[in-house]
Amino acid sequence: MNHSLLGKCQVSELALISGSKVSQRYQRGQIIFQEGSRPAGLHCIHQGRVKVSKVSGDGKEQILSLRKEGDALGFQALSDGGCYVSSAVALNDCVVCMVPRPDFYSLLEQNTQFSHALMRLLAQMLGETQKRVLHTAYKPVRERLAEALLLLYRFFQPDTGTTFSIPISREDLAALMSTAKETASRLLSEFRDEGLVTTQGSRITVLDLKGLQRISALHT
Repeated sequence: MNHSLLGKCQVSELALISGSKVSQRYQRGQIIFQEGSRPAGLHCIHQGRVKVSKVSGDGKEQILSLRKEGDALGFQALSDGGCYVSSAVALNDCVVCMVPRPDFYSLLEQNTQFSHALMRLLAQMLGETQKRVLHTAYKPVRERLAEALLLLYRFFQPDTGTTFSIPISREDLAALMSTAKETASRLLSEFRDEGLVTTQGSRITVLDLKGLQRISALHT
């Protein structure tokens, strides 16, 4: 969902926003916005990586999506006038800009391209949610691990094409798979024994991308 909503703004609108937006730095683990709170504006990631997650009634976290530079956050709550249904947390050091709520509504009313882009993002988010629910319900956990690693590989892959490792805790990996931490750790050890990945602390390096793709596609 790496489509900048602000890229649909006119020069005059961008000038207005630049005068009112607030830029905030967040360290790894800091909360950008909290589930249940009311949105103060539209958050746009200028730098860094962010997880959007929800905590169930029994205290288990589920990561709903991963977001990075150029992505907008919290637009669903702004669009329906309600509270946040999920939380956004920095996965690494981030810079996030916040466009105040009145300016967001002004853009929504006056800029057709902006409102259409927002509708597409909402539809895409709904499609991603439906797909995730189906995979959690029907896809075996081993295939879900392969799918999560492929998602993380694309998410953290640098533009330079150099070798890299994925910085992800076992807790976050389990939350992305919708399973227990112990299950995620056990299956990750199996993948390591099979030569699919290597691990060093909380960092994972993918060795066999095609192998992960084959496992992920076993139950589609």
